[in-house]
Amino acid sequence: MKIPVIKKLVESASLEDLRAAEEALLEELQPAIEIQGDDEGEQLTHVFAAIFILEKMESSEVDFKTALREYTQKVRTSIS
Repeated sequence: MKIPVIKKLVESASLEDLRAAEEALLEELQPAIEIQGDDEGEQLTHVFAAIFILEKMESSEVDFKTALREYTQKVRTSIS
């Protein structure tokens, strides 16, 4: 998971584009938007994170850093 990649997606892609990219990656297709990552799994992780962050920013009216912090806390909790 690379924070700069997630930030770029949040800033440049719409929620609809991200959902379409998620679907394409799950179907093992090339997404319409560029997503950086070492492999499809990392690209999908970046898309998941960007979707979560955008939804959080819209629903809770928080900034990127706050939404990112909540996402990373969820990831750490799921790993431990």
